[in-house]
Amino acid sequence: MSEISTKPYLIRALHEWCTDNGYTPHLAVTVDERVVVPREHVKNGEIVLNVGRLATHKLQLGNEFIEFQARFGGVARQISVPVDAVTAIYARETGHGMAFEAGPPAGTGAASDSPVVDDAAAAEPQENVSGSRPQLSAVPAGETPPAPSDEGPDDTDPAPSGGPDRGRPKLTVIK
Repeated sequence: MSEISTKPYLIRALHEWCTDNGYTPHLAVTVDERVVVPREHVKNGEIVLNVGRLATHKLQLGNEFIEFQARFGGVARQISVPVDAVTAIYARETGHGMAFEAGPPAGTGAASDSPVVDDAAAAEPQENVSGSRPQLSAVPAGETPPAPSDEGPDDTDPAPSGGPDRGRPKLTVIK
């Protein structure tokens, strides 16, 4: 018997973390023929889905599929996403989350569920709502992420405690 992937467990854990902290969890998904989403919202073969409790109905974060109902332009739609098509889950307000390597369809045995930890733009999901692209970053242990601001990032803030080299960690690829 083959071992169950860790990816759906990590997605569920980060979804719960976002919810517990009052953040809005978003999934970045690579769209192919197995992904059931409104195609008019797909940009460059990718879609970003709000999977917060207020935006979804009957959300099921399963081991093989993520399924729910959501409204797009006021019309209820059934969404079905294979877990292996998820490339990232992150908090919309902070960008904190985890990215994954996009894997081939389930059953091929070649999928990698290793978290992607990459400073490159490829690890940043395309935001299809506001056009901005969040910077994914790990959540440092023992630190509370800053409260979201409606005014955007402020580059004039002083360096975090611990000196100028102690900024937020960035995701890098682990293979």
